[in-house]
Amino acid sequence: MTVEVRPTASREEFTDAVFGIAQYFGMPPLTDERYERYMRVLPHDRMFAAWEDGGVVGGAGSFAFVLSVPGGARVPCAGVSAVGVYPTHRRRGVLRSMMRAQLDDVHARGEPLAALWTVEETIYGRYGYGIASWCGDIELPREYNQFARPFERRGRVRLVEGEEAVEHMPRIWERLMDERPGMFQRPEPWWTDRVVADPEQRREPGDGPKRFVLYELDADVRGYAIYRHKPSWGEGVSTAKTAVVEALAVDPDATRELWRFLLDIDAAATVEAGSLPPDHPLFLLLASPRRARFRMLDGLWLRLVDVEAALSLRSYNGGGPIVFEVADAFCRWNDGRWKLEAGVASRTNEPPHLRLEADALASAYLGGITFRELADAHRVEEVLPDGLAHADVLFQAPVHPWCPEVF
Repeated sequence: MTVEVRPTASREEFTDAVFGIAQYFGMPPLTDERYERYMRVLPHDRMFAAWEDGGVVGGAGSFAFVLSVPGGARVPCAGVSAVGVYPTHRRRGVLRSMMRAQLDDVHARGEPLAALWTVEETIYGRYGYGIASWCGDIELPREYNQFARPFERRGRVRLVEGEEAVEHMPRIWERLMDERPGMFQRPEPWWTDRVVADPEQRREPGDGPKRFVLYELDADVRGYAIYRHKPSWGEGVSTAKTAVVEALAVDPDATRELWRFLLDIDAAATVEAGSLPPDHPLFLLLASPRRARFRMLDGLWLRLVDVEAALSLRSYNGGGPIVFEVADAFCRWNDGRWKLEAGVASRTNEPPHLRLEADALASAYLGGITFRELADAHRVEEVLPDGLAHADVLFQAPVHPWCPEVF
């Protein structure tokens, strides 16, 4: 049968499209409240549905994000989410049809980038997405939570309600966006409906409610944390966990004091946190970092929807020039040779320094994965001498890319 893919146009269509992914996570049907929250960040025209025989068999959405890139620029980016195919229609090309329609739409909107988190990491490379950042989870037992160096606390941590926290958190987030590639700008509805809101259906079994704290120094809020207490008992002893949802601060001192507070919360045998970047200062703050059981995972996946625009919108360490020969089987408009010179990309017939596919270029774009690493994995071919070294100097970023939130 022929699959038709088009944007949703009603609540019923939207709900059926979201079910494509919701079923795999045991989510209940959309309530009126959840539907209205979705509409504030994911309107009908950005949620595609796949139809067969008049019924919805899959869905794929994208948020209208702005992503931080090396140099501090903020680039329009489709935040791909809510992607799923009904189990009755798997392996029939439904996902490919939805990716085709979605990327064509993103390209037509003039959004040079698309990004996603993937449940199954073997899927999206065929559509030009590459791993653009690494992140990891920790699980630190209380008996190993000491820091390597003692310090004198200067500020204070204050427990607040979400309504007060949201008055300060966006400023901290925005400041970090200027320094850290890979973060997306959160609109006001995102803060209230996703960061602060804490509906029961979004909690995992055993989760307590979200708690919010602000770190202040001289009456200036310099950091915040969101966490949950997950109570449990074993043989009469607390085996509870402090689950850190998000902890961000504007300077190293604030980061250190905020994490000291989180590690010292009473009645917690373990502190767990997810999606931390490999260069997070916590690992060098700890006296026993190996006890944190850091587990490395792929983080944000990126797709250069428009190679020319994307390459021209980030900053580089030097002016180039360098020529890439890009093969993009899914978005043919990116095929060809691109010369990057003085921070501007343009088509060229000059010999390439490097030959690579679109997913490999996406992996290197935020500076978290080097061209040398990609070449060692047979993902990049060096055509001209020193092409790899030259590209790595140009694309190097001072910090690892980091997207603190799975969307």
